[in-house]
Amino acid sequence: MQSYTIGQAARLLGVSPDTARRWADAGRVTTHRDEAGRRLIDGRDLAAFSVELARTGGEDGVPSHTSVRNAFPGIVTAVKLGDVAAQVEIQAGPHRLVSLLTREAVEELGLEVGMEATARVKSTNVHIDRT
Repeated sequence: MQSYTIGQAARLLGVSPDTARRWADAGRVTTHRDEAGRRLIDGRDLAAFSVELARTGGEDGVPSHTSVRNAFPGIVTAVKLGDVAAQVEIQAGPHRLVSLLTREAVEELGLEVGMEATARVKSTNVHIDRT
């Protein structure tokens, strides 16, 4: 069974290592120590916790009310406006997401570089690579 360090778990959960440590200290996710004394989380425990976290809405406790389950909170890194269409880039942890949408939508949302935004992805084709 693969185990994850607090830092690895934080990256996978999209939170800071401090948040992951607080969750572990509070007993929200079970940890054990390796021979070097590092706290580790078993892969199965981390998977179950990530499902629970998504279900309950994460750190703020507010559940999501949408059919789109793949949410990537991040920061807007680029906005390119055309006459009718626009392109918005969001950096969500290690993930760069690019969305093509209408210029009107970008203006209504007030999207600008440096602001927080959440990219939501719904797809009929999802490819999974083992890392």
